[in-house]
Amino acid sequence: MDYAPEPELTQPAAPPAAEAATRAHARPFDLWVIAIIVLADQATKLLVRQLLPQGHSVSVIPGLLDLTHVQNTGAAFGILNAADFPFKGLVMTAIAAVALVAIAMYAAQLAAHERIARLGLALILGGALGNLVDRARSGFVVDFVDVYWGTTHFWAFNVADASITAGAALVILEMLGLGRHASRTV
Repeated sequence: MDYAPEPELTQPAAPPAAEAATRAHARPFDLWVIAIIVLADQATKLLVRQLLPQGHSVSVIPGLLDLTHVQNTGAAFGILNAADFPFKGLVMTAIAAVALVAIAMYAAQLAAHERIARLGLALILGGALGNLVDRARSGFVVDFVDVYWGTTHFWAFNVADASITAGAALVILEMLGLGRHASRTV
């Protein structure tokens, strides 16, 4: 007796042309998200530069949240902020630009149904681009959100950093299967 496996109940694969067309239609939303993040990030940084001298703070929620004007010449979480080496601003800008291109290339490969990951990568790209604008223009990133408890401070951050963090969380959630539904067997 010959054994024939039961056919799998899955959606038929979309033809390559249909998948490419679906990806193309998904891009305007992604681009709007990126643009909104960059604009919000740059607007808030401009306000901080104009209204709050570097190193000064304004308490928003005493004992928890201040607005503090900080210049981050390093990478995320202040890594390399204290390091001083020749062409540091140029090196940090180049590294950020390469990372931005790599993330954009990955984002371009996502299918239309990977909505959560696409949104996450749009948030990451918007944040990375916002910080890249600062690095290219000034050689540092303006950070200003200072969250703390007692004398313990988290690293100061900005809208771009918050967007990158939220985007990374969304990408991880997509990787863990959020947004997917199990197919029912009949």
